[in-house]
Amino acid sequence: MAHHTTRAALPIALTAITAAGLLLTPATTPSAAAATGSPAPACVEYAQSWRYTDVHNGCGDTVSVTVEYTNGQWAPCRVLEPGGRATFAGYGTDGNFVTGLRTCESAPVTAGRPAS
Repeated sequence: MAHHTTRAALPIALTAITAAGLLLTPATTPSAAAATGSPAPACVEYAQSWRYTDVHNGCGDTVSVTVEYTNGQWAPCRVLEPGGRATFAGYGTDGNFVTGLRTCESAPVTAGRPAS
């Protein structure tokens, strides 16, 4: 009888450990939202489809933007020159719609030197 109880207890213990790990994950992972700034200017517009989200910088200045989605996902920061365009992920088959555009800091670009 003890052998049967052990089999039943193992899935319950694994479920509890997994649930505890899932609850701790967001607290230990840095939030992408912390790296974003204010809402993007109104002159930066987007259009979304299931496959792509197209962003256009209609401003007179260069702007760095990221896209935020309904599931909390963030896109990598992209730098758009005046009149520039960028393509981000669309909402997909699961309906992960864009909730807005935000300013962000892009990573510095370092140019490599050719080998001599």
